[in-house]
This record gives sequence, structure tokens and C-alpha cells, in this order.
Amino acid sequence: MIKPDVEPAAPPPVVHPNVPLAAVVAIAAVAGFMGVMDSSIVNVALPTMSRDLHLSTSGQQWVVGSYLLTLGGFLLLGARVADLYGRKVTLQGGLVVFTLASLAGGLAVNGPMLLAARAVQGIGGAVLLPAGLALIIASHHHPPARAKAMGLYSAAASLAVVAGVLLGGVLTQEASWRWVMFVNVPVGAGLFLAVTAALVPSTGKASGARLDVGGAAAVTVGIGSLIYGLSEATADGWGSATVITSVAVAAVLVVGFALIEANVAQPLVRLSVFRLRNVDVGNFLVACLGIALIASTYFASLILQTDIGYSALRTGVAMAPLGVALAVSSVGSAKLIATNKFGARQVLIAGGVTGAAGFFWLAAMPDHPGYAAHIVGPLLVIGLGLGLMTMPSIRASASGVPPHEAGLAAGLFNTSRQLGGAIGLAALVTLASSLTHHQLSGHTAATAQLHGYRGALVVTGGVSALAAITSLLLHRDPT
Repeated sequence: MIKPDVEPAAPPPVVHPNVPLAAVVAIAAVAGFMGVMDSSIVNVALPTMSRDLHLSTSGQQWVVGSYLLTLGGFLLLGARVADLYGRKVTLQGGLVVFTLASLAGGLAVNGPMLLAARAVQGIGGAVLLPAGLALIIASHHHPPARAKAMGLYSAAASLAVVAGVLLGGVLTQEASWRWVMFVNVPVGAGLFLAVTAALVPSTGKASGARLDVGGAAAVTVGIGSLIYGLSEATADGWGSATVITSVAVAAVLVVGFALIEANVAQPLVRLSVFRLRNVDVGNFLVACLGIALIASTYFASLILQTDIGYSALRTGVAMAPLGVALAVSSVGSAKLIATNKFGARQVLIAGGVTGAAGFFWLAAMPDHPGYAAHIVGPLLVIGLGLGLMTMPSIRASASGVPPHEAGLAAGLFNTSRQLGGAIGLAALVTLASSLTHHQLSGHTAATAQLHGYRGALVVTGGVSALAAITSLLLHRDPT
């Protein structure tokens, strides 16, 4: 007897019937913007924070590091919680944690209170980033619509890196460093109301589903240990006991995590997802993109302040062209792919080559660079290239992952980006310091330092070029 064809069950709705899908994109974009921006918004406020709260040099570093530590460590756990317990309730919980931690940070009366608030912020951010992207993956089932939505999301996330520097400079100079924390409070409260009104209520944990506590603990502590070791490498050196121990602990725990996931009934990460070539290649591209993004803002802001002499506020304004180019190019890449005249691989290759050209151009600056002559042009080219890479690399990293595992895809993507940025920045800063040290004997300190920056920018250009070459391994149409 021939059985009649049965239509596959439609995925459960994400928003209420009278709410447009544009609301999902807006919620996801704002959530992603908040999580990414807070990794950079405090940078220009660090001197004022240090003076008011009597922070040591190490304490200043950990204002940034404590956020990145918990953000990177809890991303996969945050993604899995969203898959199991529902994206609405997970987003609401993440927003409450992130917003209250921001308020506590703004009210901090000493360094330990500020660092604790930043660490808790990172936990909230680890929920916001994957849950926001998972909303788009779960709600947009048609490739053209998903590509457009991902383009907008990636534009917001890319713009947030530079917007954090600009907004941090404005708030610190015109109000107080405390407002780089307080600014999240009204935004977080408004987004909580939007999530509550627009999204379909969570149906609760799937029947029989359990959170992989062992795997979650192994990957969270392992990634946290790795990021801690890398952050300490710039100050203590790669051969220090702290760095070696941290990296060794991370390696053991990551291996342990893989063994747990291979044997547990309901894993945090389904290892078979890595049999999808585009997922593997896409996450490698995202890691390269994370390195290039953080290197561009880090070294460009240092050059503007130390070599050209810009103030924090003027530095933020001078970095704006990079952010604008990133945002415009991210949206444009989605439109290019939607025309069916250009595939994701072609756009990725063009972006990687363009980004590499921008980094090489910036590295060619003279010993006494000027902003108009030597900085703004390369920043625009870098932004154009990295923006072209952003959306198709996200699209590739989620290719073939079913909607009910959208949180897993988002968690892997964000973990790749954060780890790529953390590992890459630690290695590039160490390289720049080494090159500077070797130049001190025959040059002024400023010239030697700029030589180190140039070397780091050349290597970053190589990373962008490597991403372009690796794009050839993608299947023809990652959707």
C-alpha cells in the first residue's frame, strides 16, 4: 500500500500573527549591537575610570578582559539554553542580567565592583548574541529573506565595534565614564518590552530534554581559561607559568568537552554538525573576520592617539568612516547575493582581497602619518572588504543547520568570532611588541612603536587574504 505524501510540519511561529518579521530583525539587531558594542565602548573611558576608581594597569585591562572572559566562556551555553527553553524567555532573562549589571557598573564605587559588574554583563551578552541571531535563523525560512535579514544583523554587529569607540568618547567627554554603562539601561528596558510584546511565549523545555551540564561546564571553563591565558600573555609573556598553565588547562578541558559530547545522550553541541563543510569553513571565516575587525579598531585607534595626537573623542569620530563602510557593505553584500549574479563565494573572495589591500595600504604609512593622507582611505577600504565578508560568512556558518538548532549555529558563530578576536589580538599585540623592541636600538620610541603596528597590520592583511582563499572550499551556494 502506497502511503500518501505527508507535508513536513511547519516550524513553530516566532512572533504573534499581527507582528511583522521586521520586528524580529530589529530585536535581533539591537540585541547583537548591545552585546558587541560593550566589548569596545569602555576603551576610551579607561583613563577616567582608572583615575576615579584607582585602578591599576592590570585593573584597566580587566575592565575589558572580564567582559570578554565571561562572554566567550558562556556563549555555547547561552545558545543551548535558547534552544531548550525558548528564545523569548532566554532573551528576557539575558536582558535582565545585562541591564542590571550595566546599572551596577555605572554605580560602581571601587574597582572590584566595576569588574564584577562587567563579568556579569558578559554572561548577559553571552545570551543576547546567540539568541538574537537564532531568532533570524528560526523565523526566516526563505533564503532571500534570510540573506537580507542576516545582512542587516551583520551590519549592526559590525557597526557596533566602531560605534562603541565613538559613543564611548562622546559620553566620557560630555557626561561621565559612568554613562558608558548607564546607556544600556534604557535600551535594555525598551528591548525587554519589545521582546515581551512581539515574540510568541515560550512553550517551555522540550519533553525529556536536559541541559548537558558536564559539557557546559567543560567548554565554559575551558574557553574562559584560554581567554584568560591569552589576555595575560601580553603582560607576562607567552612563556610565563600563568599563560602556560591556563592554555594547558584549556586544552585538557576542550578535549574533555569533545569526549563528553561524543558520548552524552543530549549533547550541548551535536558533533555531527561539523560534517557540514560549510559550517566548518564558515566558522573559520568568521574567526578570521573576528581577528580583522578587532585588529582594525585596536591598531587604528592607537595610531590616531599616539602617533597623530588625537583626543579620545576625536579618535572616535575619526574611526566613524570604518563603521559606516562596514554597515553599508554588509547590507550591500546581501543585495548582491540576492540578485543571483554573484554567489556567496565570489562576494567572500572579493571582500577578503579588498580587506587585505586596505590593511597593506594602512601598513605602508610613513613615520609621521596624517589622517587625511594615510588613514581615512585605508579605513574605508578595510570597512568595505570586511563588510562584504560578514553576511556570507554568517550564512555559511549556519548552512544546513535545522531551525530547531538555530541557537547552536548562532553559538558556534559567535564563539568563533570572539575566540578569533581574542586569540588574534593577543598574538598581534605580542608581535607588535616584539618588533618594537627590536627597533628601539636605532630609532626613536615613537618610530619603533609604529614599526610594530605596521608589522601587525601586514599580518592581519594576510589573515584577510587567507579568508579569501579558504572561501574556495565552500559549496557553491551556502544557504
